[in-house]
Amino acid sequence: PKRCTSDAASNEPNRNQLPPTYMYSVIFKDIVLEINDDDAESVKALEIYCKKRNIPEAEINDLKRRYHQKSPVWWYTREIFLYGMLNCGLRSLDMEAMSKLGFFIRSLHLQLKQLHQEQLANFRKPFTVYRGQGMTKEDFQNLLDSKGGLLSFNNFLSTSKKSFINHATFLTAY
Repeated sequence: PKRCTSDAASNEPNRNQLPPTYMYSVIFKDIVLEINDDDAESVKALEIYCKKRNIPEAEINDLKRRYHQKSPVWWYTREIFLYGMLNCGLRSLDMEAMSKLGFFIRSLHLQLKQLHQEQLANFRKPFTVYRGQGMTKEDFQNLLDSKGGLLSFNNFLSTSKKSFINHATFLTAY
């Protein structure tokens, strides 16, 4: 699989400045949230894009057939091409991939925003979540060096309140 890099931690001399890619991702998000393309047409465009990239036909057909029957979070957490393609596109700022997935990014963003609003009243106190993440030594050092500074992420972060789940995922994924 293709490795994607990210600027999660800035290697800028000033730890309170975010990398330029942060600005690009914010602008892209704003544009995607404003565009209101027809999902059916967008799924067709994604199908063509996926076929050129040798995505398994069964996964493409399943998405076409059942996209509106399931929630965006359900699709994102399912083990098909969407998760990897989306996060790789966001991390590497692959505009072609991100534009083909724009309808899905918008739907996922809106559902997460709605879930946040619904759950806000139930979780007034901070709580810890865990995430396993593979990264280069350079990215890890940048992360360590940014302690107390600003972080930006160009992708959606999947987390769990159970630390062992992310440790197990990390150990089996790499």
